[in-house]
Amino acid sequence: MAIHDEKIALRCVNLHRYLGEGEGRVHVLRGVSFEARRGHVTAIVGPSGCGKSTLLYLLGLLDQPGEGSIWISDQLMSNSSDLDRTAARCEHIGFVFQFHFLMQEFSALDNVMMPMRKLGRLDEEEMAARARSLLEDVGLGDKTHRLATQLSGGEQQRVAVARALANQPAIILADEPTGNLDVTNSGLVFDLLTRLAKENGQAVVIVTHNPEIANRCDEIKPMRDGLFVS
Repeated sequence: MAIHDEKIALRCVNLHRYLGEGEGRVHVLRGVSFEARRGHVTAIVGPSGCGKSTLLYLLGLLDQPGEGSIWISDQLMSNSSDLDRTAARCEHIGFVFQFHFLMQEFSALDNVMMPMRKLGRLDEEEMAARARSLLEDVGLGDKTHRLATQLSGGEQQRVAVARALANQPAIILADEPTGNLDVTNSGLVFDLLTRLAKENGQAVVIVTHNPEIANRCDEIKPMRDGLFVS
């Protein structure tokens, strides 16, 4: 079932995921179907252990389902090779995690350029110009050459947002992106992420325990025991 609606950046159908073996085997996802639309921000909420992060990792092609299909645009990705999934992640998906995972010994500019270097579409000058523009967008235009270790936690997470947007992906997946930040920085990072993604027509999926963040999304999808619930 390919995606024919251009507004749908990602679709999954009847996803199942099992963890463990034998008597300890757990049915983590129990037939989840979902669509992520361009310019639309969706929050996935629910108690710990309900399957939120497992779903996000499947949608991000970081793991494979036991059953079900994942489509990115018109391409079926759920049963593709590791090489094809890696290439699709690089081109189509931007990640923002609770921990920024910046390369601490590199500058903010270099951290934002890393995904572009991996994709290999732009030359060095073009990559640097785009990275500087993104750092301007997240309010760090004056700190492009600061090492990650010289930035505050909120600033590092803003660099992570810029990095997620570097390759102009169709999909942004964020796993507790404000979980380590104070209230002020949480709001700032959320506002930056959603504003820039909407301006670029990107689909945003956020896993969060923060009700204030969830309530500011376009849609909230509650999850319990491996399924979406109404």
